[in-house]
Amino acid sequence: MLIITDTLVAMRCPECGKLDYHNLSRFAFSGNNKVEIVCSCGFVKLVVSTKNRRQYWVQVPCVVCETKHLRSLSSRMLWSGEVNYLFCQETGLELGYMGPEEEVRALAEAQEESMEALANEFDGEDDYFHNAEIMYEVLNCLHDIAERGALYCQCGNQDVEVDIFPDRLELHCENCHSVNIIYAETEDDLQVIRKVETIELARNGFECLDSLANMHKTGKKSRRKRK
Repeated sequence: MLIITDTLVAMRCPECGKLDYHNLSRFAFSGNNKVEIVCSCGFVKLVVSTKNRRQYWVQVPCVVCETKHLRSLSSRMLWSGEVNYLFCQETGLELGYMGPEEEVRALAEAQEESMEALANEFDGEDDYFHNAEIMYEVLNCLHDIAERGALYCQCGNQDVEVDIFPDRLELHCENCHSVNIIYAETEDDLQVIRKVETIELARNGFECLDSLANMHKTGKKSRRKRK
């Protein structure tokens, strides 16, 4: 009978946003009732505790609702060889994974790879954008937000689709059909998204992350109509 003694933890740090992998061993609880998973920046991003080695409590700081979620896992679940999902109890957003190395790494890297592919898709297509430099910077900001797990919809979907236009990005939720527009033409547009920590699409809604929405000078500039 094969006894699993290790599980891999993949979780993005709520403090610095870095994705790290950590090995959690059964033997780490020998003489200890609590094990802390610490980010390379020094932030404690996961606490696993137990009293009897049969039931474990996983405490997860949440980047979404800025609180701590507590999940109970039996010994069988934690060391089963299956992936355990750590998620925000308010939104359903996945915050991290615990389980076999190959599966955990694949899950954790999937969103990062998709955003990098999105940014690279238009490499060399400067003439397509109204302001290529601003567009690339806005894409980088969006990439960073997604890497932190802070891009999601209120309906619980975190697989947000992105359409790129010459002057804007359109974020879509396929579950509830909500839309969020991010303009990327001017320095003002860039400054707006640089100040954004979380993008939450409104359930069944339509929103616009626009520099004009943050200014009282709407008479000085008009947006092109959506095509």
